[in-house]
Amino acid sequence: MPDSKFGWNENSMAENEQDPAELVNPKQVANGHAFGRSADWEATSGSEAEPVLDAPALVDLQRYDPRGFVRGRPGWVVMLWWLVQAIAFPLTLHSHHAPRRALLRLFGAKIGWGVVIRPTARFTYPWKVEIGDYSWVGDDVVFYSLAPIYVGTHCVISQKTYLCTGSHDVTDPAFGLMTGAIAIGNGAWIAADCFVAPGVKIGANAVIGARSTVFSSMPAQTICWGPPCQVRGDRQICPKPELP
Repeated sequence: MPDSKFGWNENSMAENEQDPAELVNPKQVANGHAFGRSADWEATSGSEAEPVLDAPALVDLQRYDPRGFVRGRPGWVVMLWWLVQAIAFPLTLHSHHAPRRALLRLFGAKIGWGVVIRPTARFTYPWKVEIGDYSWVGDDVVFYSLAPIYVGTHCVISQKTYLCTGSHDVTDPAFGLMTGAIAIGNGAWIAADCFVAPGVKIGANAVIGARSTVFSSMPAQTICWGPPCQVRGDRQICPKPELP
């Protein structure tokens, strides 16, 4: 059974992490079998190493029942928001953020002063989102807010980052929905194309490197990256001289 309630085993992922250079050798590249296909795999690729595709499914998606999930607003409000987001957001000027802040507030989001939100950012349920003063939300960022998402002040959520508060119980034959809130502390930077999993907290002033997969909480004022994301060092701020 997985160690995490969301279906992943953080310890096993950390133990199995390898240097990318160890996963590729010139012969594999020449044969078109790079990135992790060992000689043992080549020797057995025609027999027991072949994955089984036609085993019976362990889940029955006909039994999936989302009725216990609380969206927080009536269905017509949800549909109205999705319509407004699909039409109004793309039509607003790229550098004029006030209309997008106003629309989000109109639908219940708590948006601070001076928040930058790009036109292609997406919010599933804005009434479950809070963003502090002067934070930035980049292009194609997704707030998959089945559960609350909190972003502090002076944060940067870079382009194509996915903040995911929903998952499924991999031990449940009915594939039950599971949710967990995400919180990002003041001054944190989530770099481009990151995935942040349900229940994760990012400490204040932490930096998450590009394309990281964050399955567990990260400490404050650290620099972290990787799949899975791990602490790599401390973040040091070096004050710059003021421009004349």
